Amino acid sequence: MLSNPSVVLHDVTFAWPDGAVALDHVSGAFGRGRTGLTGLNGAGKSTLLRLVAGLLTPTSGKVTLSGTADYLPQRITLDVDATVADLLGISPVVRALRAIESGDVDPGHFDVVGDDWDVEERAVALLSATGLPTGLDRSVATLSGGETVLTAITGVRLRQSSGSASVALLDEPTNNLDGDARERLYELVRGWRGALVVVSHDLALLELMDETAELRGGSLTTFGGPYSQYREWLEVQQEAAAQALRSAEQTLRREKRQRIEAEERIAHSERKGRKDAANSKYVKAVINDRRNSAEKSAGARRGMLDDKVGAARAAVDQAERAVRDDDRISVDLPDPGVPAGRRLAVLRGADGREIVLQGPERIALTGPNGVGKTTLLERLLSAPHPTSPLSAGYVRDETDSARQIASTQRGGASGELLTDRVAYLPQRVDVLPDDSPVLEAVRAGAPHVPPGELRNRLARFLVRGAAVDRPVATLSGGERFRVALARLLLADPPAQLLVLDEPTNNLDIASTDQLVAALSAYRGALLVVSHDTAFLDRLGLDAEIRLDAEGNLTEARRSS
Repeated sequence: MLSNPSVVLHDVTFAWPDGAVALDHVSGAFGRGRTGLTGLNGAGKSTLLRLVAGLLTPTSGKVTLSGTADYLPQRITLDVDATVADLLGISPVVRALRAIESGDVDPGHFDVVGDDWDVEERAVALLSATGLPTGLDRSVATLSGGETVLTAITGVRLRQSSGSASVALLDEPTNNLDGDARERLYELVRGWRGALVVVSHDLALLELMDETAELRGGSLTTFGGPYSQYREWLEVQQEAAAQALRSAEQTLRREKRQRIEAEERIAHSERKGRKDAANSKYVKAVINDRRNSAEKSAGARRGMLDDKVGAARAAVDQAERAVRDDDRISVDLPDPGVPAGRRLAVLRGADGREIVLQGPERIALTGPNGVGKTTLLERLLSAPHPTSPLSAGYVRDETDSARQIASTQRGGASGELLTDRVAYLPQRVDVLPDDSPVLEAVRAGAPHVPPGELRNRLARFLVRGAAVDRPVATLSGGERFRVALARLLLADPPAQLLVLDEPTNNLDIASTDQLVAALSAYRGALLVVSHDTAFLDRLGLDAEIRLDAEGNLTEARRSS
């Protein structure tokens, strides 16, 4: 336990009204610096933050804070008439200050202001330092998505610096932020003073943390260092755990073998006793006495050996619990047959400049939020909205002709497909048919692959056993993503061009690792939109195409 924690969890359990348990007897603590909270999708990280913030009440156990918490959720919902002051959370104080300045001496105004006489100056200074609009009366509707998130986080920092909150809680703050907004957020975090707990899968953000905490299997582990150091420590721990498991399994095999050998000796002795009795070699009393003694000895030996086997099996069970079973995707995908130099698509900027995608190249499409990257993909694929049949693993039918997709508006970037075999994974993968069994959803893209073979291939995507026959609607978020990815990559014939739009949004770190592993096995061309630079760096990109606000495209080749 930390010596001076900001938050302490005492055997916390939380269950939803329908009885589903989100957290089960979790204990642990967060320090007074910056803590990155990680864990698999569905582990309960967001629920844990809401419990700390007091928005939820534990079913059992207790949460203790040194002060009060300020919570910023993943999605910021605002009234259309909200102002920057509203977003900062200082509107009541600002109104009271302006009333006092206008001559209103109502004591209630002074109570609202308290010690925050300089709140406007401090707010403007913080906004300016982050490169944000400083007008407190400005409508939030005039801010970009990234500016809205950064302004809300600035409000958290402002309230913490004024003493109205002691623990700041941020839930996935970099989701959907472009590169510039992320860099400004990182700078905010670097200068953070006070306790901060951040739920995130953003590796760059996690590297700025003083501590790393992981919520896993009802246990909260806290490590004194950023995520990369935690991973290194964890690898050492897992190597030791794996060695302990191998030793325990070896001991169990030895104890079982000795138990079998002892049983054979006991059986041999019993056969010899029966033979002696049959031959009347000894008097009956002596035979009975020896039989009773042998049976007692055999029983005692069996009991001792059974205890040893039981202890060895218990040691194996304990060692297995210490070894993580995070499976990794390992697939051998069919070759889509994309020779070097084969032209697959053309992207056309608003200025008429054309950039050719040829296979098997790996290209990133980047640019600030709001410039139209997703729109460009949809124009290229002729998919006007996420529910189009091209979404979530659909592969263009061979009967479709390659054709230019013109812009639906004047200006803007457009594109031209030069292959019939293209597959698209949109930002939202909930367009898979909810009522369809997993196997049938995947077979839609590979109708000629035998079901048994498709089951084997799905297993390599960690979709196994009964999960293959379950309706898509019953899958967890991670399972649903892997099914959508499998539908994409297992298509028959295989796609020559794979298009992904922000694929790591809302993915935990393990799922991102699985995605990288699957894409590493893909031998076609790849066009991916992402603000996640750590993810892009792992893909072995050949080039980056940047889209600006005017719809123009620039290309930067990457050295091999």
